[in-house]
Amino acid sequence: MGGRVGGLSHINYKETRGVKVSGGMKVAAGTVLTRQGDKWKPGLNVIGRMHLTAGCDGEVYFSRKAGKYRKAVTLINIRPQGEKAAKKKTAKKAA
Repeated sequence: MGGRVGGLSHINYKETRGVKVSGGMKVAAGTVLTRQGDKWKPGLNVIGRMHLTAGCDGEVYFSRKAGKYRKAVTLINIRPQGEKAAKKKTAKKAA
């Protein structure tokens, strides 16, 4: 039993790597955010190391922080869905 059966060839695999979402997009829990990348690190509500996935429903946003050896690191974060509504309600009560 040898050879490959189905799947992607190594020639086309580089086309499937990278960021799959952009900032401001709404995502569901379990959505794949990146594939095979060390440029992006998991932030708030994000699971994984090489393949980053959404930990909850919400909106994607990016942030940067200083990494090791003076390198900047991009973090992928998810703002939970109910957070904006909760902030608006508290702002109305304070006024």
